[in-house]
Amino acid sequence: MNNSRAISTLVVDDHPVVRMGITFALTAYDDISVVAQASRGEDALRLCAAHRPDVVLLDMVLPGMDGCEITRVIRARFPRTQVLILTCFAEPHRVADALRAGAVGYLVKDVSAADLAQAIRRASRGESTLHHAAAQALIERENLGLPPAEDLTDRQREVLALIVKGHSNEEIAGLLHIGTSTVRFHVSALLSKLGAANRTEAAVLAVRYHLVS
Repeated sequence: MNNSRAISTLVVDDHPVVRMGITFALTAYDDISVVAQASRGEDALRLCAAHRPDVVLLDMVLPGMDGCEITRVIRARFPRTQVLILTCFAEPHRVADALRAGAVGYLVKDVSAADLAQAIRRASRGESTLHHAAAQALIERENLGLPPAEDLTDRQREVLALIVKGHSNEEIAGLLHIGTSTVRFHVSALLSKLGAANRTEAAVLAVRYHLVS
């Protein structure tokens, strides 16, 4: 994303008061601009085509298409648009399904305006944010599968530890004194070995199975 302009954001929620509240709260941040609002998945897709927002702030439960279906379509049609879930629900299956559908992060609606703004900034850079309730739900989920592969190299474990701490690829490259392309290679290998859909799920698996110290 071009840092010289505000992060364009589409707010999708079927409750008008919630939409207006979110939009009003985000007016406090000059680097975030709500370009449109939608109450249904079909409208969200139409507005994505019209505005090509950087981030879609999406509720999970909507009339018609649900959050996971909307996420999959957005990621397929508009790959430069990131989806950040903002919902009331943190059940394990909802969190896992949203992340596997392509959502970059998952927040619960008790999040503060400042934390929401920071999550939108991170989402615009393709970085994950996971609400503590959502993270706990994933950790406790019994059907995440068998323990992931433990044949990680020392360098992969270093990269994974920094992912758990929330560092971006650029930050990891600086901390480990390696190129960003090398970091991307290690992240790709990690996701493959762990069977994780994205960085957030990799971090959750790392914590659950004590893969990093």
